[in-house]
Amino acid sequence: MENLELIESTKAFVKETLKNAEGGHDWFHTLRVYSNAKLISKHEEVDLLVVELAALLHDIADPKFYDGDETIGPKKASEFLLKQNVDSSVIEHVTQIIENMSFKNSFDLDASFNSREMEVLQDADRLDAIGAIGIARCFNYGGFKNRALYNPDIAPNLNMTKAEYKAAKAPTINHFYERLLLLKDQMNTTSAKRIAEKRHSFMEDYLNQFFAEWEGNK
Repeated sequence: MENLELIESTKAFVKETLKNAEGGHDWFHTLRVYSNAKLISKHEEVDLLVVELAALLHDIADPKFYDGDETIGPKKASEFLLKQNVDSSVIEHVTQIIENMSFKNSFDLDASFNSREMEVLQDADRLDAIGAIGIARCFNYGGFKNRALYNPDIAPNLNMTKAEYKAAKAPTINHFYERLLLLKDQMNTTSAKRIAEKRHSFMEDYLNQFFAEWEGNK
């Protein structure tokens, strides 16, 4: 199967699989990450096929919607790629990226896998978690989980373990401090760092406005 045909088949598979997904982790999120990854890859020496496949398949079964099971996504991705007769080395690389790229895995200081392709994917995914779309996704997921917008009596937990992060039920605003505002400094590539600066600044402006309105000052 030619690469272009494989990419189109993968797009169709992901779009169908995610047709009923939560709005912040749906096909359009995947498509934005895919576009971000291709943009970043223009400035990096990477295997573009691995990057594109990993971008398309990275949220095929997000653990947060499967009782925290982190094995389902890589398994689904691997099974699909096997059916497409993709080379085993590519399948292995893609599944390793899916297993290791998420923010929660940044808690694992002893993580053994890394690749430039994964770094590109991490940046592409993290860019979609910040800025205007990041804010929209954050509140969309908070609403999906029926979380409070903000509660001044519940302070952000800035020293969470991985288990605490996965089990967190705090108000949505806390997530900005526990994750989103940290992402700018966790970008791997120069191009992603440049994009992240503007999106990070937008979130800071938003939070200033949010708290001013909360206090009735604006």
